Amino acid sequence: MKIATWNVNSLKVRLPHLLQWLDANPVDVLCIQETKLTDDKFPAAEINAAGYQVVFSGQKTYNGVAILSRQPLTDVVRNNPHYADEQQRLLAATSGGIRVICAYVPNGQAVGSDKYAYKLDWLAALRTWVEEEMARHPAFAILGDYNIAPQDRDVHDPQEWAGQIHCSAPERAALGALSGLGLADAFRLFEQPDKQYSWWDYRQLAFRRNRGLRIDHILLSRTLAARCSACTIDREPRKWEQPSDHAPVVATLD
Repeated sequence: MKIATWNVNSLKVRLPHLLQWLDANPVDVLCIQETKLTDDKFPAAEINAAGYQVVFSGQKTYNGVAILSRQPLTDVVRNNPHYADEQQRLLAATSGGIRVICAYVPNGQAVGSDKYAYKLDWLAALRTWVEEEMARHPAFAILGDYNIAPQDRDVHDPQEWAGQIHCSAPERAALGALSGLGLADAFRLFEQPDKQYSWWDYRQLAFRRNRGLRIDHILLSRTLAARCSACTIDREPRKWEQPSDHAPVVATLD
């Protein structure tokens, strides 16, 4: 079984990329972020035709999340019951006995800003909800764009990014608190090559120069971590014409 996450940065623009990628990489579950579509505009028919059931929660222009699955999706929950939020950033469902949360963590804009405070509050509330979900579902995974690089090795230039958004100590502590519930970073379960990132800015030839951050993560409960045999970042779609600025991350569960 393969589960994956991908911030598509506008499903309206990237739907052909999504379908192309799924055809070449028929994962069992895919969480996508930044769909940037209201629910009435979501291309459910095209995704169904590709062999996937789908649930989604969107809004105009910003945010938006969806879960695609080859198996039926049940017990769907939109948004965090512990945090009132008009922004559509969280979606949960069960697929094949695995409880999945698709998360699009706030960017935070800049350390010390109102949006940064919102990010930290949002993450604290997420931890509360995840703890409850894990108690009910031993087979649990939370996938998404976390907008946090966990360690300096997840940053192309740690000195340049030191203390900045995505890399600040409070953000990393918040992610650590989430992991402290018993969640493992699937990518770090294995020896990985150096300089592996999942996001690159569109500007300054960042992808070509590999000036990126690893901010897209798959966190697994102990039950699923024991089944995980691989986790990779697929850079190929980042090379396509008009790509998302993020690459898919894929975990294999035996």
